[in-house]
Amino acid sequence: MSFYRVAAVSPKLSLGDIAANVAIIKELMHTYKDAAVIVFPELCITGYTMGDLFLQQEVEKEVLAAIEELKAAAMDSIVIIGAPLWFRQRLYNCAVILQNGEIRGIVPKSYLPNYREFYEMRWFVSGKEIHGETLLGAPFGVDILFQSGELVVGVEICEDLWSVIPPSLYQAAAGANLICNLSASDEVVGKSAYRTELVRTQSARGVCAYAYASSGVGESSADVCYSGATLIAENGALLAQGERFSFASQGCIADIDTAKLKNLRGTETSYAQSERRSFRIVACADVPVQKTPKRYYDPHPFVPGKKADRDERCKEIFSIQSSALARRIRQIGDPKLIIGISGGLDSTLALLVCVEACEKLGKSRKDIIAVSMPGFGTTEGTRKSAKKLATTLGVTFKEIDIVDTVKKHFADIGHDESVHDVTFENAQARYRTMVLMDLANKLGGIVVGTGDLSEIALGFNTYNGDHMAMYNVNAGVPKTLVKYVIAWVASVKKDLSETLTKIIERPVSPELLPAQGEKIVQKTEEIIGPYELHDFFLYHFVKYGAEPKKLLMIAKLAFGKKYSEETIKKWLKVFIKRFFANQFKRDAMPDGVKVGTIALSPRGDWRMPSDVNVAMWLKELKE
Repeated sequence: MSFYRVAAVSPKLSLGDIAANVAIIKELMHTYKDAAVIVFPELCITGYTMGDLFLQQEVEKEVLAAIEELKAAAMDSIVIIGAPLWFRQRLYNCAVILQNGEIRGIVPKSYLPNYREFYEMRWFVSGKEIHGETLLGAPFGVDILFQSGELVVGVEICEDLWSVIPPSLYQAAAGANLICNLSASDEVVGKSAYRTELVRTQSARGVCAYAYASSGVGESSADVCYSGATLIAENGALLAQGERFSFASQGCIADIDTAKLKNLRGTETSYAQSERRSFRIVACADVPVQKTPKRYYDPHPFVPGKKADRDERCKEIFSIQSSALARRIRQIGDPKLIIGISGGLDSTLALLVCVEACEKLGKSRKDIIAVSMPGFGTTEGTRKSAKKLATTLGVTFKEIDIVDTVKKHFADIGHDESVHDVTFENAQARYRTMVLMDLANKLGGIVVGTGDLSEIALGFNTYNGDHMAMYNVNAGVPKTLVKYVIAWVASVKKDLSETLTKIIERPVSPELLPAQGEKIVQKTEEIIGPYELHDFFLYHFVKYGAEPKKLLMIAKLAFGKKYSEETIKKWLKVFIKRFFANQFKRDAMPDGVKVGTIALSPRGDWRMPSDVNVAMWLKELKE
């Protein structure tokens, strides 16, 4: 596992007092010694607002002495400091990279702001044409990346990020997975939000982590004010943000995940086709690696935490589902929509989608044939919910009791109906599907599938039973999100609110085993484990390629207060076994619309052999 701690630090600055600045930087280097990388602000040795004093020989001499002192103090962490340095009679605004008593390299600033309050061209020269040079005995130029293990660091300085084509894009394309920006960004109203968005967006464009450290209030306030902004982002997500306007040193830390970034670059972007420029790779010594990262993992990655965001997500999903189904209906002609309803979550959502699709097309709701097929485990509560929902929606409702027919089928195949095994369960599921398919033939319709993404991942459906349909509207919706989409529909369609609320509150169950009165004896999550765990595993396994030991570790971070490590490991083993064993079902799954970043269609997002050996994954989890 490749977790690297990054620190973006804005030290308490004494403008022009180089000795004082060196002392505080050394102190902060020790404070953040467990970080792999520590990035300080632009020109932090002197201060950014020195003006014409940058050109003084005394400043040059003290800067060189300061670098020697800081070099000697540098240990395992890669330390990046800002300094004005002369090269061939020209002064450059530079980032100096230190580690283990050595200067690993020096990167000059490419883009110099020379507008409004900025006047850098009065003192500095752009370094964007410098390649292959050396300075102070170290590589010097904009063609350098710094590597330690899986960590590859690129460096740019302040305005570089604000340019039309930031150097960091070329660095990322060449393999940098962490970009460090040394900055001195002044504050005006609205700039902080824009700057944060810029950092966040740049990390997304580069599929990388981005650490930003800016100079603070110790800079001159003759005309502007500096805040000491510090930010760390990863692939579009803001991981950490420090305090601004502090008169003391401050900063932020975050543990970045280079393995996650590597997987994203290989699976979800056109990263491999990016324009690549030639860079010198400077090998750095080993840096600290975090075995247990300090970072937040959302236990419900498919479900937005804020209600407003969640409602917007649900609205978007419902629109995608209904529009996709409407497109399929229009292509076929004018088919009836045949759907099995149980009074459970999945079939309820699918039925709501069918109604919405008909509304979009101006098609009669009576063309939706909602079929309830009570069996051995159907409770009166779910049976009534199914009928009431269909009646309230104004669709055509049919009830076909399957008990007697399935008993006859048991007799035909010589199965003892008192044996409640997989044959007992699957015979019901397959017969229900046969009823729906034959009704579709009889009425000139299509069977609309109801199985959700989580069931497809786990194979918790009956092959050639509820696994099959002509079109599955729920194929892209994970179980943890299904109830929220239904709840959103209930919030906008008040006449359905009472019925939908009862359905949401009912335990998830296939209701295939005989019920005990109104007590549901077969609860899905008692059989295969909590869906919130499985959806978490699914998200990180498919989206980021997380291996079993990493899944276990991050699940402990996300669910540590709710589930023991033993419990998480138990259900993770179930997930791995079922996910691998049920690819054959996914290979034969019907068309179904993708609604989020995770989908399992063998025609698009997920392709794997159905006969692959799972032993390697289980072995790692055991070890």
